[in-house]
Amino acid sequence: MPELPEVETVRRGLAPALEGRRIEAVRLNRADLRFPFPERFAERLAGARVETLSRRAKYLLARLNTGEVWITHLGMTGRFTVTASGGERRPGEFYFATPPDPAHTHVSITLEAGGQLEFNDPRRFGYMDMIAETALEAHPYFAGMGPEPLGNGFSAEILAEKVKGKKTPIKAALLDQRIVAGLGNIYVCEALHRAGVSPKRLAGRISAARLEALAVAVRAVLEEAIEAGGSTLRDYAGADGALGYFQHRFSVYDREGAACARPGCAGVVRRIVQSGRSSFYCPVCQR
Repeated sequence: MPELPEVETVRRGLAPALEGRRIEAVRLNRADLRFPFPERFAERLAGARVETLSRRAKYLLARLNTGEVWITHLGMTGRFTVTASGGERRPGEFYFATPPDPAHTHVSITLEAGGQLEFNDPRRFGYMDMIAETALEAHPYFAGMGPEPLGNGFSAEILAEKVKGKKTPIKAALLDQRIVAGLGNIYVCEALHRAGVSPKRLAGRISAARLEALAVAVRAVLEEAIEAGGSTLRDYAGADGALGYFQHRFSVYDREGAACARPGCAGVVRRIVQSGRSSFYCPVCQR
């Protein structure tokens, strides 16, 4: 499933095509994705102008001049295609991505000046919604959500406060959206390895110094992943949907049985299952 860096890559790729542009027409090719489209969704989008395109956790938020916010969650296989004067672009192709099938294009949007935006989702785990901007923070999607890991509200001190007394493994704690917003399995595995923290260690028993290292690692891994995904967008006017590259930098994720990438470590990457998800880690250097 696309994680925070992939969603941010999509946001950065879509922003030049959407921000400041008016939506002229919307065609829905089915009545639902993961959930039904909101009432009069096409009519409410048509004629609106996208003022800004932002991200909260793994959600894309298009703020409209109508006072509403168009919300998109990509789910597992959702992706956007933009057709403009420079040709077709697919901002943000991901690890394990497959070429989109036009039969699974469920939303088609015509932008002013002839641009076209399409949303393709074979498995239909993505979804869209429209929420009044004034009701955004209280909405069930976002109420109680923790700080953005790349924002000023995230730090070792905040992390320590959030995990104080918790008897759950640190891996599960970092995936809890009430503790940190938007973190997913891949980058939590990578951050824990970089910080030398075992995914099995109880969250409430990690020292302040190690939480400091972990907070730094979380931010660094996400920033590097965004940069790697974003590298396919630097030539946005001429790009054709090339894959992001951070998967080539994985230290532990999906590397079961491989030698640990940490210099001087003789460990071998191990895979365990925690809360139904695979955790990859080095049992030698992650304690």
